[in-house]
Amino acid sequence: MTTFADVVAAAGRIGPHVVRTPVVRSDAFDARVGCAVFFKCENLQTGGAFKYRGAMNVLLQLDPVRTPVVITHSSGNHGNALARAARARGMRAIVIVPRDSSRAKIAAIEAAGARIELCEPGLPARERKLAEILAQEPAELVHPFDDARIIAGQGTAALELLSEVPDLEAISTPVGGGGLIGGTALAARGMSPAVRVIGAEPEQADDAYQSFRSGERRSLDAPVTIADGLRGSIGVRNFDLLRRLVDDVVTVSEAQIVVAMRVILEDLKLLIEPSSAVPVAAMLAGKLGRGGRTGIVLSGGNVDLEACPFLRSGSSG
Repeated sequence: MTTFADVVAAAGRIGPHVVRTPVVRSDAFDARVGCAVFFKCENLQTGGAFKYRGAMNVLLQLDPVRTPVVITHSSGNHGNALARAARARGMRAIVIVPRDSSRAKIAAIEAAGARIELCEPGLPARERKLAEILAQEPAELVHPFDDARIIAGQGTAALELLSEVPDLEAISTPVGGGGLIGGTALAARGMSPAVRVIGAEPEQADDAYQSFRSGERRSLDAPVTIADGLRGSIGVRNFDLLRRLVDDVVTVSEAQIVVAMRVILEDLKLLIEPSSAVPVAAMLAGKLGRGGRTGIVLSGGNVDLEACPFLRSGSSG
């Protein structure tokens, strides 16, 4: 079971290897929502997403001589992070990537030095491909979210945010597989037990929402959403943390996600990816509460500009 102590240990371990990303505010955004919002800019992390924290936390605990190859499946950011961390540690990475992933994210994984293996969309297809490769060649599995080491590493973003802004009343992150929300909940309960922890999810990929409401872990095969980083279903360890430590999970529409991306560009002058915009959309919709001091983890900024919804010709935003 992952604990707050694991998050603290991860912070000490990865500190020299990751970016301590800034926490920023915008008067214009605060005026939109009627409260003070503090954005933890993980879009400025190595590789453009929070995922580097978890990947580096795992690889720093492995011996590159005894474990020269690591493997994972990913729609983009985790694969990129693992490839970068492996290169920094003198290891090789294999990344299984669904064919419908962002072209820009696939290119980033390849540029980071990983060997890419394509598979069909959906978590079952990823896991089948993973089993096929592991049956043929030895490698250390670094799961994108259902791994205690990954969860602890992802929690370091919230640990930094709460150490810088200790009097938050709520903190929110996107929810895909659940590594970020799980790590965030651990950090929050250890640093500021009274803070409300709220996960945000696309309506069209709402497995965590369904799981939280029903009390039973549910999964979706291949959900279709612009928030490509949130298509994975909540993991086993992650659901346990969600059930025990998270106060609420809310959902937003595809249109709200697009609007949130544009608002962040206008108000903060930051371009964030759709997955990162999901808790922002929830804030704009009043689903994170009103009037309190709220922290939001901007999880990533890896946008495929050719497919950016408000940059496409004819888009109304």
